[in-house]
Amino acid sequence: MSVEMVELSVKAAQPVRTAGILQQNRVFLDFFWDLAKPDQEVRLKAVESLIQYLKTNNKADELEYTFKRLVDGLAHTRETARPGFSLALGQVLSAFEDVSLQSILDRIKEKHSLQKVKKKLVRNAMFGNLFGVLALHQSSRLSKEPQVVLGCVQLLQSLSQHRQHLKDLPTKTMMDILNEIPEEVFEEVLLSALQTDLASAFSTPEQLQLLLVALQRFPQTLKPKKLKKLLGSSTIINADNIPKLTEVLKMAARSVKKECVLPAVVLDLLKLSLKEDSFQLFWDKAIINGMFKEQPGPTHYLSFRLLGSALPLLSVVQLKEVLTGEVMMHYGEHVVSAQKPDRFKLAPEMDVYVSDFLQDCQDSDKQLAVMVAFSSLTNQGYPVVPSVWRVVQHLQPAALQNYVAWLKSMFLQPQLDKLLDFSTRKQKDSQEGREQRENSIFRLRKWIVARLASIIDNHQVKKQEDLIMDVARFVFFHAFFNIKKSSADIPETAGKLSAPLDDKTRGVLVNSFFGLLLSMHHLPLTEDSAEGAAVNQKRALGVTADGTMWIYHLVQYAQVLLNQPKHVQSSQPFSPEQRQAWDSMLESVASLKKKAKKGQTAESSAFQQLFLLVGMHLFKAPEELLDIMKDLQSCVDKAQEKKAKKKKKKQAAEQEEEPEWAEVMVDILLSLLSQPSRHIRQVCRTVFSSICPHVTAAALTAILDVLDSEKDDEDDRAVVVTDDIDKTQKKPEEDEEDEEMEGDKSDESDDDSDEDDEDDEAMEEEEDEDEEEEEEDQEMEEEGEVDQNFRLELMKVLQQQNALATEEEGSSDEDMDDEAMMELDKSLAALFSEQKKKTQAKKDEKTKLQKEKTLVRDFKIKVLDLIEVFVARQAGSPLVLGLVEPLLTIIDRGMSSDSHQQEQDFLRRAADIFRNQLCRSKVYCRTAGDRQGELHDLLDKLMTKTQKLSDSSVCLYYFSASLYVVKVLRGALPAETKEEPTTDRAAANDLKFMGNVDVDRVSTIFRDALSSFMSRRKSPLTAQMFTDLFTRFPVLCVKLLDTAVQHITSGVREHQQGQACVLVLRAMQSREVQQLLSGEQWTELCVKVAGQLAVSLQAVGQTESKVVKEKVVKTLELCQFLVKIVHLQKLSVDLEPLLNVLQSLTSVITFKKTGKLEDTYWAVMKHFGVMKPKVEKIKPDKEADQQPAPKKKKGFLPETKKRKKRNKPLLEPAADNSTSTNKPGAAKGQAKKKNDKKTKQKRPADGAPTSHPNPAKKSKTQSESKPAKKKKPKQKKEAGGKM
Repeated sequence: MSVEMVELSVKAAQPVRTAGILQQNRVFLDFFWDLAKPDQEVRLKAVESLIQYLKTNNKADELEYTFKRLVDGLAHTRETARPGFSLALGQVLSAFEDVSLQSILDRIKEKHSLQKVKKKLVRNAMFGNLFGVLALHQSSRLSKEPQVVLGCVQLLQSLSQHRQHLKDLPTKTMMDILNEIPEEVFEEVLLSALQTDLASAFSTPEQLQLLLVALQRFPQTLKPKKLKKLLGSSTIINADNIPKLTEVLKMAARSVKKECVLPAVVLDLLKLSLKEDSFQLFWDKAIINGMFKEQPGPTHYLSFRLLGSALPLLSVVQLKEVLTGEVMMHYGEHVVSAQKPDRFKLAPEMDVYVSDFLQDCQDSDKQLAVMVAFSSLTNQGYPVVPSVWRVVQHLQPAALQNYVAWLKSMFLQPQLDKLLDFSTRKQKDSQEGREQRENSIFRLRKWIVARLASIIDNHQVKKQEDLIMDVARFVFFHAFFNIKKSSADIPETAGKLSAPLDDKTRGVLVNSFFGLLLSMHHLPLTEDSAEGAAVNQKRALGVTADGTMWIYHLVQYAQVLLNQPKHVQSSQPFSPEQRQAWDSMLESVASLKKKAKKGQTAESSAFQQLFLLVGMHLFKAPEELLDIMKDLQSCVDKAQEKKAKKKKKKQAAEQEEEPEWAEVMVDILLSLLSQPSRHIRQVCRTVFSSICPHVTAAALTAILDVLDSEKDDEDDRAVVVTDDIDKTQKKPEEDEEDEEMEGDKSDESDDDSDEDDEDDEAMEEEEDEDEEEEEEDQEMEEEGEVDQNFRLELMKVLQQQNALATEEEGSSDEDMDDEAMMELDKSLAALFSEQKKKTQAKKDEKTKLQKEKTLVRDFKIKVLDLIEVFVARQAGSPLVLGLVEPLLTIIDRGMSSDSHQQEQDFLRRAADIFRNQLCRSKVYCRTAGDRQGELHDLLDKLMTKTQKLSDSSVCLYYFSASLYVVKVLRGALPAETKEEPTTDRAAANDLKFMGNVDVDRVSTIFRDALSSFMSRRKSPLTAQMFTDLFTRFPVLCVKLLDTAVQHITSGVREHQQGQACVLVLRAMQSREVQQLLSGEQWTELCVKVAGQLAVSLQAVGQTESKVVKEKVVKTLELCQFLVKIVHLQKLSVDLEPLLNVLQSLTSVITFKKTGKLEDTYWAVMKHFGVMKPKVEKIKPDKEADQQPAPKKKKGFLPETKKRKKRNKPLLEPAADNSTSTNKPGAAKGQAKKKNDKKTKQKRPADGAPTSHPNPAKKSKTQSESKPAKKKKPKQKKEAGGKM
């Protein structure tokens, strides 16, 4: 609107111009409209076009008009338009340098004078001035006209008083101007003008910022003497100014409370303190003693951000000083307290600061200082930064090497006094000297081990192979060995432990080591070696540059340690038998490596991995894995012998019996899978993948038996519970080891749990609370169920002591002496103690059973890995057929079992393997010719079971299995085996080809199923299942078509009859079915279908039922296809009966104007030449529409509520009113209405109806529930009348 006003004002000012700009040049004016558009791209394009146009035409009047429009537009009411006009003005001034900046500044001041402008437009005028100055600044010509600079600064100074609208924009603009002008201009022109602002630098952050910018830009002008004159001191940061600076900093902190950023003035102050060599004073007095005296909040957060921003500016000494001071302590307290939900967390911001610093800093000493400082900030020994802190990936190799060395030295000799340690209020209350120190050491070591492991696990960290091996050796050594005396051959013996490792720390080390092994198993080649190996397309994982597996290097290291009993001692020494197993493992690996050199095979590599991994696990659980190791060795030996025999007898057929070693190997893999280790799980998968071709039916049965839940009590409990029994025999500390095993499982079977280390303490507290709540709940439940045996025992004790009161005796307490009371107390205490033990034993038993159940489920999920691998690798093997029933049984039981998350995961996995990898696999067994009878029996069994099921989702899996069996029986189509193109005749033969399928028997099986579906009210089968059958096996579809057609009328309910229509339609639409039923058979089918459709539609009675209508829609869809195909192929089918029924259908079912039913019906009739009748659009009779006229006048009491009107007919006035609109005088009445508003509002209600010219419009407004102001409805009525 304002732009229009501008144009109008221009016209008014120059009425003499007959053929001026506004009259002749529309293109030119459009530029100004585009400048006000909200889209930035449009605005920028308009600026470019405007300048180009002005340069090309070079007309003085157009340039003059441009300046007028642009200056006016600076105060545009639309916020997005102002920057557009400002930018355009700046660019035009830059392009036309002959235009004086002073003249434009004068225009701006005159046009947007705050004294002259209306009160409503003061805010816009302020922005007009501001954007005007910005435009002059953007012209890049300010420095050439010093007086304009002065004028701009003075204008900005006057604007800076209006902070409620402009905030700190004027001051920021002044800073921008200062950054552009030369020192001479500042000294000669601006210094005097800015005298007041510079002198009051300590009053607001903006004015301080102005002074700091001036100091940076013009150090020669603002010399110490000048500063002393301005501020009273020759330096800004000194002891006298610190209180003022602190107040300014607090103001700055509050000003950015919502923005969460560091104000520029604060960072500039820090830089100035470094320049003036007063950093220590500024940091100690202003930040520590000033900002941190406030309550935690904006001032603290500003200080933390300043700390992060200061990192690149400080020297190594200053970094160490700052990062071991009070600010870091406060930061640590903030991180710990902010772990609670809904608290503001500054840690992510600090991570960015540190990450940016490490990325840009090339000085490894500075990097190390920062990493060590943040790792030394601890809460009771536990560092506040997470153990997986990803900033480590930006460290230089030298800094990383030194950081790892520092971590190792802190692990060996924890120097708690060198840490910046703090405790929360709760922790301080519960502190106990020595115990607290030991706990802190454990917490620190736990974090360090996780930190070392995460450095190896993070592939982004630039690390050398030596460093990786060094960390792995360190963790392995301290997990399983103790130092006797130092040895030059073993560097790890050089470092002495200041505090011995307890069992908890050993447990952490053991778990971390096996997690580390897994990380190394997936470790890509380091950058140096990767460049050399770039020729190989496949990326090598888990090996060093020379191609040796990482785990092999560690096994070699373990061998060195075992061979030096004088220097090191194993924490769990091997027995002679275990040592022998270890040695024979090394021999087996050596022989495998020799054979691998001749020809590297995946199998030998997998066996090597398995040997080495089981060997490493001997250190953790030697007794459990000893037998596995022996079996593994004999098994591999047999496998190698078998291969040798096969090589000798190439021409001979395979031996009758499959090698037994495969069955043994499967048993070994199953035993290993019961170990809670993701690494073992992956290696087992790899090994099984390599031995898949040798797996026998017995071996596969062994795997399936594990998954069979009916055999849980016999087999699975043995697998898992024997572990517990062995543990109890081996160690009395069963609980501790269980915890370790669970910890191992969570660390290795899931993703890295180390990421939660930061929240370690908070999580522990929450877990404790949860456990307590659970225990209380259980106790409450158990209290509710009173044990009758306990009640009898209690009665006995009381009777023995004569403590039971009878009705005659009254209270017995008075008759008992002290000794008797003491005796009674002892007896009761013993009884209750025994009862408590029993209750606890029940709880323990329940917990143990729950743990066992969880372990069994977890074990089964792992075993599914083997099934998945077998199905993927051996999809063409006849053994796969043996998986169909067991997998279906698992799915069936899983659907009806509990909804535990683990159980659902197991079920989902089994279902995925069955459907997606078995049934839908393109590779399947094609050598089932000798098993025809067996497969037909299986199909019969599956389809019988399918019909008996209650759950449709389970039924779908059984039906899919049936289709899979039919596919296997049919085998490959002849077209698939022949490469040359097939003829039409051959293609027709291919359609009829069904391989080994007994078509009659199979058709009967599926026909029975279809009949069951159509004749049962609640059938688990669905139409989609049979549609799939028809699509995949057209031959069977043809056999079942008669049954489907028959059920169009004989289906048990309308739903089934409709589904029969769907099936017949899908079948008839199939090109393959049309080819198989060509000629008379096809015509005969069409006749049958037409007859059935006529009967079906004839049976439809007068109804509005949704189910019936759905059936009719399905029937009509089939009718449409049938009629179309009959006409298209010119078949001799009598469609007259069907037409008659269709014509009578409209009288039975009421049709709407449109809808699926109606559209389908008329689509069918169209084929008979009957078109849908066109409905003529009749204009509604206004008088009829206006009969239910407004019952109440807006803003007045409704007519029905008035006593005197209650008996009068309500519609008469409305009728009179409606007729009045047709009279010629109505328009005159509307015109008159404008001048008669006030009198109308004052008229009594009685006369209201006769005076309204448009009651239809009136009724619309009266229907609204809320009465608005009186003027608005009348305006609407007027608009309605005009239209």
